[in-house]
Amino acid sequence: MAAGIRIGIDLGGTKIEGRAFDATGHELDRIRVGTPKDDYPGTIEAIASTAEALEDRAGERGTVGVGIPGTVVRSTGLVKNANSIWLNGMPLERDLAARLGREVRCANDANCLAISEAIDGAAAGYPVVFGVILGTGCGGGVAIEGRVHNGPNGVAGEWGHNPLPLQTPEEWPGPECYCGRRGCIEKWISGSGLERDFQSATGRALRGPEIVALSEQGDPEAEAALQRLEDRVARSLAGVVHVLDPDAFVIGGGLSRLPRLYANVPKLLSQYTFGGPVETPILQAVHGDASGVRGAAWLWPMVASVPKPAV
Repeated sequence: MAAGIRIGIDLGGTKIEGRAFDATGHELDRIRVGTPKDDYPGTIEAIASTAEALEDRAGERGTVGVGIPGTVVRSTGLVKNANSIWLNGMPLERDLAARLGREVRCANDANCLAISEAIDGAAAGYPVVFGVILGTGCGGGVAIEGRVHNGPNGVAGEWGHNPLPLQTPEEWPGPECYCGRRGCIEKWISGSGLERDFQSATGRALRGPEIVALSEQGDPEAEAALQRLEDRVARSLAGVVHVLDPDAFVIGGGLSRLPRLYANVPKLLSQYTFGGPVETPILQAVHGDASGVRGAAWLWPMVASVPKPAV
């Protein structure tokens, strides 16, 4: 029987994944179910039932943390900025706590990535970690000493809705974003942003993996698109260095699987930061797609403090 289990839930737009972990972080079990789209009561029930099923199979109740595609506002307890729009304006954390009969902790999914990788992932031991999700969209989150930093407005790390720094005349004013503004970082350095940029430059509509494959085959237009992507990632990370100066960057999401990012972006980053060379490592998330659910479990701290990285 597990001792001191932790339940992590990753609430996605199409699926809900739950995993149970023991006190050392070892995974015990996992369950995946579909997300009841546009159904708030159904979403509450699906999350709670997943947690209870994991506990029944482990033979013990545990703590429950949930990574969500939005944030819970501290002053109101209501969800905002969720792209699963049926969650917005709803007291998700309170309703889950009432359904399960105990405290439940929710955090933005990018914050969960940052926690997971700071606790026992690529950035283990680094005190301040900025987690980056480069997927269909672009998200960010902050972990300090292995704990979430949300900020009073619940938007710490939401760099994707800052404007792309140092825009060129060709980039200005940038594409429209669903947030109502133009030129957001998310519209440039996401998978969808890469595809849009490539089509705009070439007239060819290709998916991200196809663009990468063409680049590897020597296609100059695909290579130019990836170089533009890397330069924009570097400019965007430079802005984070100027404000937060984290000890490590960790990148997750589909684009994180591009090895060239880790070779090329650090060289470019130093061109855009005040004072020259940047020593901050840019690391690939080691837990991959599991980082969100692991980080949700670690909303209940696994360790009292995070050890310093080895020198």
